[in-house]
Amino acid sequence: MTNPDQSPTSGLTPHIAIADKRASEAIDFYAKAFGATERMRMPAQDGVRLMHAHLLVNGASLMMHDDFPEYSGGPMAPPTGVTMHLHVDDTDAWYHRAIAAGATSQLEPHDAFWGDRYAQVKDPFGHLWSIGAPIKGEK
Repeated sequence: MTNPDQSPTSGLTPHIAIADKRASEAIDFYAKAFGATERMRMPAQDGVRLMHAHLLVNGASLMMHDDFPEYSGGPMAPPTGVTMHLHVDDTDAWYHRAIAAGATSQLEPHDAFWGDRYAQVKDPFGHLWSIGAPIKGEK
C-alpha cells in the first residue's frame, strides 16, 4: 500500500535540493516563513542529511532533499533559473512573515501592471520565491 503522505497534491511538484546538510533547517524555515506543514521525512544513513522530505506549502506539495555530492560528482551549484510562486490571499502579510523568518527581500510588495500585488524573496538556502495576490478590489 502506498503511503498517502508520499503522494503529491498536483501534477507538477517542485523537488529542491538544499546545500550544506541544511534540509532539516529548511523545513523549519518554510514552516515559519510560509506556514508549511511536514508530511514526511526520510533521513539518510548518515543520520544528518535527508534523503527525502515532503511538505505542504499553501496547499501544494514541495519535495526536498539534502545535497549528496558523493553521488553527483561534486557539490551542487547555487539555485538559479527557477522561481517558486505562491498565489496567496494577502501578499504583504506573506512577504512580511517570510522576511521575519529570515528571507531576504528581492522585490518589495507593489501593485504590478498585470493586476497582482506582487513581491519576491530569497530564502536562506538560495531559492527565489514570488508572492502574489489580486490587488484588493480586483478579481
